[in-house]
Order: sequence, then C-alpha cells, then structure tokens
Amino acid sequence: MFHSSIFHPITPSYRVITVTGNSELTVRPTIAEVQIEVSTQNMDIATAQRENASLTNQVIQSLLVLGIDRDDIQTAFFNVMPLYDYVDGRQVFRGYEVRNAINVTVRNLSDVGVIIDTAIQNGANRISSLKFKVEDESPYYERALSLAIQDANSKASAIARSLGLNYMPQAIEVTEQSVGGPILFKTVAFTEQAIETPIEPGTITINATVQVKYQY
Repeated sequence: MFHSSIFHPITPSYRVITVTGNSELTVRPTIAEVQIEVSTQNMDIATAQRENASLTNQVIQSLLVLGIDRDDIQTAFFNVMPLYDYVDGRQVFRGYEVRNAINVTVRNLSDVGVIIDTAIQNGANRISSLKFKVEDESPYYERALSLAIQDANSKASAIARSLGLNYMPQAIEVTEQSVGGPILFKTVAFTEQAIETPIEPGTITINATVQVKYQY
C-alpha cells in the first residue's frame, strides 16, 4: 500500500519595521499669482455684460502698460447670475451680476503691490486670491524626499539598535505620502487709495513624507 505525501514549501517569515520619514525645506517664492475680479450689476443683462467687458479690458490694458506679458494674463472664470432679495419671505428680482476673473502671473515680486493697486484703480473691485509659489518646485521637492529617506533610515537604525541587531535592516518598500509643499495664500484688503498696498512674500515650506518598510 502506497501513501502519497504532500510537501508544502516553507516560506520564510520576515520581520518588518515600518517607519515614517519626514523633512521640510524653507524656500523663498519666485513668482506670485494674483486673481483679480471685475463685478458689475444691472437690471439689464446685456448692459451688465458690456460694462464688465469694458472695465475688464481697461484693467488688462493697465497691466500691460506695467510690463506684464499678455501670456501671463489668463481668464480664471466668467459667470452671469441673477440676483434676488428676500422680502417678507418672497423672492424679489434685483438684476444681474456679471463676474469676470483673471489670473495674473507676477514674475517680479516687488511689483505685486503696484499691480494690485493699478487693477483696482482701473475698475477691478475684488482681489480673490494672492498665491506665492516657486515656479519650479521639482528640485526642492526632490531634495526634501532625499532628506525624508535619510530621516527614515535614522529611525530604522535607532530601532535596530534598541532591538540589539548588529546590522542595518534592509529597505524593502518605500511609499511616498506627500507631494510638494503648500502654496502661501494671502488675503488682500480692498483699497481705493493711491498708495501701494504692502505685500510681503515671506517664505514657503516644502514638505516630503515617506513610509519605509525594513526587513530584519
């Protein structure tokens, strides 16, 4: 009588250390993006659109005179909406609002205040946002990633020493958990005064986080 034997391969069990590496770099912004809005209201939609187009063109021309390249001026959004008031629980139509927003890329940060004031003086009535950022963030982020890996290695080494291991665990998996750094947002107060709005670009922090699994 024969007995068949089934052999199961022995799969080695690996012990794993999982650590998170972090890093951050502080850099100065190289460009600014300003979102400028022109809003007009009128009971007649065509009139509101004409007024808005005229003011928006006036704003754009004033920026071109300052030396802003036309390629650095782009439409962010354009919308038309009816406006209503609520009186005694009833909707009362009060006209149309036309909003046209343009994004302006400013490559000389010392010009940001002048650009904002010029836009307002020529018909803009809202600065939606002001963003400072690095035009090419890639080399900074790659450096931050490298530092995050070094941080993970240092943590794994410390754990290995605590466990009494006489060798550095081997990295078997790396997961990138963050991409790039935050953009610095600023709020700009509306002003009709003929003085330059003070703008301080400050610095930007570029973060990188990785999760690394080490086999030991």
